[in-house]
This record gives sequence, structure tokens and C-alpha cells, in this order.
Amino acid sequence: MENIVSTKLEKWLGEHPQEAKKIIGKVIEAASAREAARRARELTRRKGIMDIASLPGKLADCQEKDPALSEVFIVEGDSAGGSAKQGRNRINQAILPLKGKILNVEKARFDKMLSSQEIGTIITALGTGIGKDNFNIDKARYHKIIIMTDADVDGSHIRTLLLTFFFRQMPELIEKGYVYIAQPPLYKVKKGSSEIYMKDEAAFENYLVNSGAENAVLMLPNGEQIAGADLIVKISQARQVKAVINALSKKVPMKIIEQMAISNVFSGGMQSLAQAEEVARKLNNIEEEYEKGWEGEYDSNGFIFKRTLRGVPERIKVDFNLITSSDARKLEKMSAEISEFYKEPLILKSKEDEYKIVGPCSLADAIFKVGKKGISVQRYKGLGEMNAEQLWETTLDPNARSLLQVKVNHFEKAEEVFSTLMGDIVEPRREFIQNNALNVVNLDI
Repeated sequence: MENIVSTKLEKWLGEHPQEAKKIIGKVIEAASAREAARRARELTRRKGIMDIASLPGKLADCQEKDPALSEVFIVEGDSAGGSAKQGRNRINQAILPLKGKILNVEKARFDKMLSSQEIGTIITALGTGIGKDNFNIDKARYHKIIIMTDADVDGSHIRTLLLTFFFRQMPELIEKGYVYIAQPPLYKVKKGSSEIYMKDEAAFENYLVNSGAENAVLMLPNGEQIAGADLIVKISQARQVKAVINALSKKVPMKIIEQMAISNVFSGGMQSLAQAEEVARKLNNIEEEYEKGWEGEYDSNGFIFKRTLRGVPERIKVDFNLITSSDARKLEKMSAEISEFYKEPLILKSKEDEYKIVGPCSLADAIFKVGKKGISVQRYKGLGEMNAEQLWETTLDPNARSLLQVKVNHFEKAEEVFSTLMGDIVEPRREFIQNNALNVVNLDI
């Protein structure tokens, strides 16, 4: 009987190649599914919570056995992993260092994902198992799963890959509030014998403003002086204006946008040749002698500012699309105060230096220079740059650290974002990047 079936089946498959290809494909898929299920069961199988023999060798586990009191740091690289292992509280903090970037599970088949060593390590360490029939959140060994990566483009990519894995394969961990992102400091500022850690660019800039304002005074043309809290208010306003000008200056040089704002071009009224000439005059007033020569023109398409430097012509066009943009409308609300306060150059005077202030951007830049006097600044890009003590003080100590809990408030929107940015189809990702390229604030290349 077996020979008869085999012969007839072989004949039929030979006569129907298309159907044969589909059948073989189904057989391969079924075999892959069985193999994936087998691997998932192997990763899930444990001898008991007290038995650490089955745990991955990379994992430096904690002593605490109550998951509610335990936390695991998923760390980028062996260097940071080594410092974290030395600096942690061994009682309730486990460290799991990963080597390189994990697999992008958005693009990978389930069986291929399970064959990944790094993903297998994560699954085994967490203890929950994987897959529809094998995942059990009650077996989670830690109720705080903390992603801790470097503050550079590779660290961001690894963090995104891990979030993709948890969102796609273990969404219950996110729903339960078990997944966190560590917020290690970006800066260490040393002044004298004191050291201060700052988590991000905003905190660092605020420090520079406060430090600079303590040691500077703003001199107005009428002899009036602004210092202390009043100076901080003016600097805060200048920084707000500079942020808007920064957005506009991706297409036009910052100094031109700044002087246009001071000349009331963004006030919402009618533009004119007189305004173009006024902007050109102000540009020539602030330029070094060998940089002067600006001329302003105005036509139905917008403003044109041009000059010739060392025989090379320079021509900047500011069209009505920019003048009427949403960012330009923000400047409109500040226009009156900007034009009045900066209509003549000011002087920012510190103990050592004087700075000519020709607009809000130059005020913000000058106060940062004053604030940096007498301090040393270290910017951390990699967690491996910190020693064990520093890592504990800034990122591991529950009383001092800052953690960001991962939440999904709109599942459908999150689904769309993961599919767009991490999926196989290139076109939606290219469109997303093109539409948002100009919104990037910090580009690490």
C-alpha cells in the first residue's frame, strides 16, 4: 500500500508542479512551526525558581526571589555590563549585558527569532516563556525590566529593537507596567571640588544660564542695567525666540532670520522694500568690516539678501512660504518686544569679558559662554565611560535615578509606528523620514 501511494503521489506531483510547490511550502511551514514551538518549550522549561542552573551565563542574577522586589537591567555591551555588575545592589538588582544589536523581530519569522542567541538569553532570563501557548506573565522573575543603553545612535537603535521585541512578543509586560527605560545623565559638570550630573541638554543649558546670570550684567543703551532674576527672564525669552529661529534657519541663515524678526518683518503687516533695506542695514551693522556689503531687495515672491565676498556672490532668498509658516507665526507674537528691546546693540558684561548683543540669539550664546567659565564638562555617550561608583550614583540607585515607564496609550497608533519604522516595506519609512527630517533636534552622525 505504501509503495502504491508513493508512486501515485510522485506521479501526481510531477504532473502538477504548481500545486506541488504549494504543498511542499505548507509542509516546510508546518515543520518550521513545530521546531519553533519546540524551542519555545525548551526556553520556557525550568527546574524551579530557586534553580539558577538554567539561567544564561551572561546574567548576573540578584539574591532576591520575590519578583515584585527584583529588577533587571538589560545593558548594552560588556563594558557597561562590567561597571553595572560592580556598582549594583546585588540583593535585588540583576544585570543582563547584551552583545551588539538584537534581531529586528518585526522582520523575522518566529522560528528565526528563537534561533537568535541574544533573544534566547532575554527570554530565559525573564522566565516568562515565549509564544501564544507558552508565555506566562506570572512566571516573570522581575517586575522591573530596565533598558539601559548609551546616549548615541547605536544605543537608540538597540533600545528601539528591544522595545519592538517587547511590544510584539511580550506586550503583557508593557501592559503590566514592568518595562522601563533608564535615564542616565548626559553631562557631568565639575566646578571646583563639586560635581553635578545632568540628565539632558535642557538641564545643562539651564545650569549654564543660572551660572552665567550670577556673573554677568546686561547693559542697555540708556545706561540701565539688568541683572539677577530680571536677566534670567530676558535670557529665557531670548532662548524661546532662538528655538523658533533655529527651526526657520534650516533654510535661511540664523542671523538673517534674527534681524528680520528685529525689523518687524514677522509682525503680520505688509512687507516692503523698506523692510528689506532695514534688514540689510542691520546685517551690515553687526558684520565684521570685511563681511559687510549686504543689500536688500523685495519682490512679489519675497525678500532677497545678497552680497559679494572676496569676489564670490552670495544670494539668500526668503520666500512667503517661510514668512507665513507656523514657526514664523510664533515670531509674530514676540515681534513687538523683540524689535523694541534689540533695536540697538546691547552689552553683556561679565567679570572677564564683554559681549556685543545684537539680538536674542547672540544673548543666549553669550550667556552660555559666561556660564562655561571655570567649569569642566564631560559628556557621556557611553555607559562604559562611567565607573561603578558613578553608575550607582546616577543610574542604579533607586533614590537618585530617573526611570521612564513604557506605556502604550493608543495601541493602534503604536502598531502603525512599529510597522512603518521597523517593518519590511521601505516606502512608508522613507516618507516618514522625509516628512520629519527637519524636526530633528540632535542628529548623531
